[in-house]
Amino acid sequence: MSSKIRTISTIGIMGFGAFGRLMARHLQPHFALRICDPVNAPAPDASGKGLQPATAAEVAACDLVILAVPVPAIPEAITTLRPHLKAGAIVLDVGSVKIGPARAMQAALPDDVEIIGTHPLFGPQSARDGLAGLKIALCPIRGKSTPRIAAFLRHVLKLKVIVTTADAHDREVAMVQGLTHLIAKILVRMEPLPRTMTTASFDLLMQATEMVRYDAPNVFMAIERANPHAKAVRDRFFALAEEMRLFLEHGHAETAQSAALPHKVAEVAQV
Repeated sequence: MSSKIRTISTIGIMGFGAFGRLMARHLQPHFALRICDPVNAPAPDASGKGLQPATAAEVAACDLVILAVPVPAIPEAITTLRPHLKAGAIVLDVGSVKIGPARAMQAALPDDVEIIGTHPLFGPQSARDGLAGLKIALCPIRGKSTPRIAAFLRHVLKLKVIVTTADAHDREVAMVQGLTHLIAKILVRMEPLPRTMTTASFDLLMQATEMVRYDAPNVFMAIERANPHAKAVRDRFFALAEEMRLFLEHGHAETAQSAALPHKVAEVAQV
């Protein structure tokens, strides 16, 4: 399907939480923005090309519609927007997982609407100094507009664009984000943590923790529960952690246990 919209002049954003506000800040110099969020309604802004609070119908009437809502809220957002979308419009989401949202959009959005799954691999914390050099994943689902969206992201916003599939995305993110957020959650539970006598590696670990500490709870749940590949990664991580615990507690005395350890750890156990 070839998009009937040759030039994108208006962007509608459904949801104006922390990430919706981050997007608006970087998109406003380039597009007229229409934003719908009954809870976090934006104030009208005359700078740039203008940012205006809007109804769901007004958001849906835009050339490009962004679903900046939590992953579980995507089906409801689609239902609200669907009657008002125009032929050739481009709809994309920004969720941390892609398989579920891709299926929901493909099943419920009109056939004459283009669909792209996206995942900005950053958040308000990691993007506080700007977007240049940060990564974003694009998963083409329906239509042919991915190349021009990618070109804008690369050349204007200076992002590193990764074009992939929803399944390939979720497989990698299950480890990349799944482990990062899981470890960060555990470290936060272990507070107070040392802040003075620290090493460079510990400081980096703390920086990583701070980047995700204040993410909304629904982000963590989406990463860990909505990604179909996340459980296998968690199970493997906890199994290896248990093996390491047994090795550290029993050492050489537990030969049977050391045989089940990862190769290099088992070698140490035999020295």
